[in-house]
Order: sequence, then structure tokens, then C-alpha cells
Amino acid sequence: MRAATIQQPHPVDIHVGARIRNVRKKIGLSQMKLAEALGLTFQQVQKYEKGTNRISASKLFETAKYLDKPIAYFFEDLGDGSAPVTLHVEPVSEQAVIAFLATAEGIELAQAFPRCKSSRVRRLIADLCRALADEEAKGVPV
Repeated sequence: MRAATIQQPHPVDIHVGARIRNVRKKIGLSQMKLAEALGLTFQQVQKYEKGTNRISASKLFETAKYLDKPIAYFFEDLGDGSAPVTLHVEPVSEQAVIAFLATAEGIELAQAFPRCKSSRVRRLIADLCRALADEEAKGVPV
């Protein structure tokens, strides 16, 4: 009897999913809103974005249309698809990370955040940071 092997997501599926996630986050769209627009559950969108579920051609077509991107966008920077995938980071995001890590608070948060094992706690921290930044941007004293 053979031992069951756990199949890893294909690098192309990971790449396409990461590109979907990048666009979705860049335009400020939640997984739930994208899922509703595509007639899916948000869990299915999560699986597409992680590459654990392969997105069908028709669903990729609908996704590209909804996100206002050509289908080819999701395959850009892919190479031949056999090498390990490196997540494409938008230059603006890269600059923001560098600026963040240039501060003492940024370094402290970057060291402490991964130690939070609960995804719920990590989500609450991200939500808190976003809410405080939004208030500050409105000129509300924080």
C-alpha cells in the first residue's frame, strides 16, 4: 500500500492567484465582494488566490473582466511556469515596505507580528492599523 502524497499547487496556479490577489487588494476589493460578483464563496476566492484550487478558463475570463485586466495580465512575469514562483510586488508596495522598515516601530512590528499565531488576531491588528490610518488621514486626532 502506497502512502498518500499531498500534491502541491502548480507554480502557474500560485502565480495567477497571486496576481488576482494583487489586483483585488490594489483596488480595495474584499474577497467577499469579488466572490459575490463571480457567484462564488469567499473561501473559493481564497483557494484561487493561494493556488490551492485551479481557476477555470471561464472563471478567469469573468475575473479578468470584473477586475478590468486583460487575461494575459495574470500570466505576466511567469516565465515557462516550471521555476518556483516569486510573488510579483508592485513598486509602490515595495517602497512602502522599505519606508516602514526604516522606522523603529516598523522593525518592532515586523518582528512581533509573525509571532501572533492566530489569523484572527493578525487580521484584527491589520484592521486596527488601517482604521487608525484612515482616521488620521481625515484629520481626526488619534
